Amino acid sequence: MVTSVDTAGPVVVLQARTRFEESSACTGCRELSNRVHSRYTRRLADTAIGGRPVRIELQVRRLYCENPVCPKATFAEQVDGLTVRYQRRTPLLQRLVEIAGVLLAGRGGAQLLRLLNAGLSRTSVLAQLMKMPLPTPTAPRVLGVDDFALYGRNYGTLLVDEETRLPITLWEGRDAETLRDWLLEHPGVQIACRDGSPIYRQGLTNGAPDAIQVSDRFHLWQGLSRRIQQIAAAHRDCLTAGAHEPDRRPPAGTEPQGTDSPANSPAADHAQRLFEAVHALTDTGRSYNSVARELGLNWRTVRRYATATSWQDCVRRRPRIPSPLDRYLEYLQQRWGEGEHNAKVLHEEIKAKGYLGHYQRVKMAVAPLRRGLPINQPHQRRLSPREVARWITTSPPNRTLDTVERLQRLLTHCPELDQAHTLVRAFATMFDTADSEPPTGVAQPTRDQPPTRTAQPRQSHPRGPTGRDPGHHLALQLRRQRRPHHRRQTPETTHGRPSEHPTPAPTSRPHRPLTPTSRWIEQTI
Repeated sequence: MVTSVDTAGPVVVLQARTRFEESSACTGCRELSNRVHSRYTRRLADTAIGGRPVRIELQVRRLYCENPVCPKATFAEQVDGLTVRYQRRTPLLQRLVEIAGVLLAGRGGAQLLRLLNAGLSRTSVLAQLMKMPLPTPTAPRVLGVDDFALYGRNYGTLLVDEETRLPITLWEGRDAETLRDWLLEHPGVQIACRDGSPIYRQGLTNGAPDAIQVSDRFHLWQGLSRRIQQIAAAHRDCLTAGAHEPDRRPPAGTEPQGTDSPANSPAADHAQRLFEAVHALTDTGRSYNSVARELGLNWRTVRRYATATSWQDCVRRRPRIPSPLDRYLEYLQQRWGEGEHNAKVLHEEIKAKGYLGHYQRVKMAVAPLRRGLPINQPHQRRLSPREVARWITTSPPNRTLDTVERLQRLLTHCPELDQAHTLVRAFATMFDTADSEPPTGVAQPTRDQPPTRTAQPRQSHPRGPTGRDPGHHLALQLRRQRRPHHRRQTPETTHGRPSEHPTPAPTSRPHRPLTPTSRWIEQTI
């Protein structure tokens, strides 16, 4: 019962006591007792009232336990819904602290509790979070398996319930045996989402042989993006000729030829010699690793020089930093041709047009014109295959105006990339509509056509009403899954660095046959 309420200070203090005539259950044997040993005051923090913190000063009794076989001689009475043993917060406030810790962790949870006038430090929030019991892991109907980077080259495995999007468990390492053992201990998985790694494929096949293995939206789109990047890398000449602005500079004969030109620099000479040495060895059929050991280079450097079409592609050039003056260079060139050679006047003119830079920048920009040289026009840096793949896979409404213009020039110049762009947009339409049928106008391979990779028939899974494997429908139904971090493996290869030798397929179970959707992707792209 409440005896008094003090609202004079910054904290609302409620003073209360328990009823003397009521009995209380022993915390050891649960036998009732009302024989009083002593009394003391407990101070409990409660949720705020009217934006002010609350403290409850509760006077409780210590009672004797009259059960001779009970290990406790005395015990403190507890009030249901208000007190908990060894707890200085009410259950309501304790529940609020736990929710803040689960949702926002330590620092964020402490900031939220401070706004709710229940201040706790981040370490206290984390301590309460670590005391919470973990939920019992149950086998979900749809299981997501992926890896994540711990530190350096050490990776772990993460299991996620794809229906609730909540993590289930994780462990260090990414081997098939651990995944198989977990699946055997938690049966009931019907659908398994994974990447293209054969390690997880083997673990799922051995641990859940009846589960349908599919790829989620992210891994399908990631594999397609890598394929587009390979296509763009095979057309590097088109990237240079099709995506750059037309060169407005005078012919090369009008420019001064000196030792500062890229063709005469030491870096260019080194790149040319290295390009000739690498191609002299790789053209004979030698592997990248053997060439790297002979030349004392990294195998990635050998691959970069071996796949380049000319030594100029291997020269590292410092990219030009964009300047706010770039948009006014054409106007400065025009005014200079009209006879205005005063840099101060030119600065005032472009300042009226919105230029906020200093006069010295304008003076340095028109300095080449005083010597009879062309103005330093900005040039777009050379495109990379990864950038082109990002342009093609980006949804058209999300592209910038500059990206739309440069991509249009590139697709006009290269018909192969234009065809790849058309297929990617068709594939994106299949994702958006969750339809496994190719769009109208795109050729669909028949079932009689042989797939591009070796596949053995599988007899255990039933077919749908149309004779198709139900896995390709489920891959499109699992839309917009959460994206785990650090996916560096390539499809159907080992994690990390690509292996030069193909990994043998697991012998315990034959491969799943290619679905019509996968055949269409393999044979069109």
